Amino acid sequence: METFDVVIVGSGHNALVTAAYLTRAGRSVLVLERNDRPGGLVRTEELTVPGFHHDVYSSAHPLLLAGPVYADLGPQLEARGLTYVNTDLPSGVSFPDGRTAVVHRDMDAMVNEADRLAPGDGTVFADMLTSFAPYAGDLFGLFQQDLTAPGAADTVRRLFGGMTPLTGLLFDSARTVVGRFRSPELRAMLAHWVMHMGRTPDAADSGLWVILMTQAMMMAGMPIPVGGSQALTDALARIVTDGGGRIETGAEVTRIHVTGGRATAVETAAGERYTARQAVVAGTGPDQLYLHLLDPADVPASLRTQATGYRYGRGCVQIQFALSTPPAWPDSRFATIGQPHLTNGLDATTVAVAQATAGLLPADPTFTVDCPTALDPSRAPQGRAILRAQLLEMPIRPTGDALGTIDVGDGTWSKDLTERVVERTLDTIDKHIPGVRGTVLAHATVTPDDLAGFNPNCGPGDPYGGANDLAQSYLLRPLPGHASHRSPIDGLFMVGAATWPGHGISGASGYIVAQQLLADR
Repeated sequence: METFDVVIVGSGHNALVTAAYLTRAGRSVLVLERNDRPGGLVRTEELTVPGFHHDVYSSAHPLLLAGPVYADLGPQLEARGLTYVNTDLPSGVSFPDGRTAVVHRDMDAMVNEADRLAPGDGTVFADMLTSFAPYAGDLFGLFQQDLTAPGAADTVRRLFGGMTPLTGLLFDSARTVVGRFRSPELRAMLAHWVMHMGRTPDAADSGLWVILMTQAMMMAGMPIPVGGSQALTDALARIVTDGGGRIETGAEVTRIHVTGGRATAVETAAGERYTARQAVVAGTGPDQLYLHLLDPADVPASLRTQATGYRYGRGCVQIQFALSTPPAWPDSRFATIGQPHLTNGLDATTVAVAQATAGLLPADPTFTVDCPTALDPSRAPQGRAILRAQLLEMPIRPTGDALGTIDVGDGTWSKDLTERVVERTLDTIDKHIPGVRGTVLAHATVTPDDLAGFNPNCGPGDPYGGANDLAQSYLLRPLPGHASHRSPIDGLFMVGAATWPGHGISGASGYIVAQQLLADR
């Protein structure tokens, strides 16, 4: 039986960030991964046609480049092959009638764009971010802290004590915040980004997140790794192994052993057992951890009850297209844009969310369509392109179709159901990019069923690792009885999307756990 300072269960990017910091500090680390390579939902493959490299799950990394992980590890990552390309137009919006708008990283250009859409909206936009500026440093700093830490409590008091203007945003909706704009294009362009943070535009606290996401895009753009997102996790894995750490793939952990109230070892499906001197770090959801990986006798009954009630959000369908030519957007600015949304407006988004929540395939969803080869031509043969559609307003197990034209059967994402959704989606894309249908060489899909089968952290098919509403966020994440990255069991930590600050490629959860472990001895 081998012994390490820290044993990490799972190898998502947050787990690899923790491992990278620990090995850099001289700790012995073992990472155990059930799949064929490290990286979790950061994965790049030739899904459609040889030579076309698609990000299977996650794609752009603005939160990573804006945070402490890249500031600390960037030189080491770049030395191991990671290179980012970026754009000055991180996002935008396209309406079926041809109206468009773009997000500029430059404030003056963004104000001019807002004024073009509706005179006076530029001033409102500038005022929105100017009012947010005094709080931005502290607020983004919270993404680097365990919310139960004394330092975090001090920050929260500064931000929200005495009913500061920020306090209202914590309980306000994105719809209310963007309602100050006269332009429907600007309202839709900004509000839908809260969907990418697991919120909805009409939910309490989404008002704060619409400003956070707007600020993050203007600060960091929409950077993508050259060659595909997996370049990030490949580089992180090399830092780990170059520092003496070990990564075992095809190694599914089935039990975390607790001795004397402390997590001391893990066991794999193959019967291998590894001891941890300092800690076991679980890159899992709380349901997996407390209901499956730990012996029931080692988990307080109240915690097991809470873990049973851990909720997952809506599903996601992602469609990857290999194209014979780059997409010819009518608005030439979209030729180098990051991730624009196709939409019929904010009200249409609200309706689509309600339909998906009710189990229906939405009649008119808002979704992103991005072309990574516009920034990174290496992902496809010369003159070719790849295109990705990401539909976040999707039921995990559909019970019907809002348009009444697709038979969903028993709700399983069968090939027939999936292809019907692809065809409907392609019809919509073709309205915004005329002629794109004729350039499609092949396509591939990821459905909620695919997510569930690939990664237990997605539960039944939620790409964000659990619902992110107010009842399951902040100090209630992952559970009310486990509001920290430290579990109630000594020596057992959690890392990943189920912990603060949630999903997204930021490395923040991994950073927080690494700092806690490094401070422990």
